[in-house]
Amino acid sequence: MLGLKLPTDPRWVNIVEKNVEEILTDHAYCEQKAASTAISLIIGFPEKSELVKEMVALSREEMGHFNMVHEKILERGWTLGRERKDEYVLELMKFFPKGGSRTTHLVHKLLYAALIEARSCERFRLLSEEMSDPDLCEFYRKLMVSEANHYTMFLQFARKYGNREEVDKKWQDLLNYEAEIMKKLGKKETMHG
Repeated sequence: MLGLKLPTDPRWVNIVEKNVEEILTDHAYCEQKAASTAISLIIGFPEKSELVKEMVALSREEMGHFNMVHEKILERGWTLGRERKDEYVLELMKFFPKGGSRTTHLVHKLLYAALIEARSCERFRLLSEEMSDPDLCEFYRKLMVSEANHYTMFLQFARKYGNREEVDKKWQDLLNYEAEIMKKLGKKETMHG
């Protein structure tokens, strides 16, 4: 359903379970960054009223998720750690060339966001099915549904604002590129690493 070309190695869950505090901190910042992405789309493309409306709702939802993850951290007697670099996103952002029209820039931002949400959804599914902690399994099952909706929303907006054939080709190329990135990742207790 997600179109990802390379699934996450299930052994990644074993790495995560060795340091749940680390994954929760990383996850919290991923939610905060997702909210920031929604806000940046509002700032960058205020004339796209339908997009603005959806991004307002998304930014609220993502900050709600941030709060939920933060609560999980506090429940376990921990505190939110410092933000980490997201190697996955840094590598992903190298795919599309800089420059181009505002529309091209918008489509690229939407495709990046769709892919990040798709990979997050896939990782949440894995955590919901494979973790030994029943509380976290249920927690990630609920988040998985939201991420799937976000992924499809971003992809639909990319197709709406760009040329459908071009967007679909870029999407497939980006998926192939992301699969190459994933071959090097999956060895850290980070949401995308």
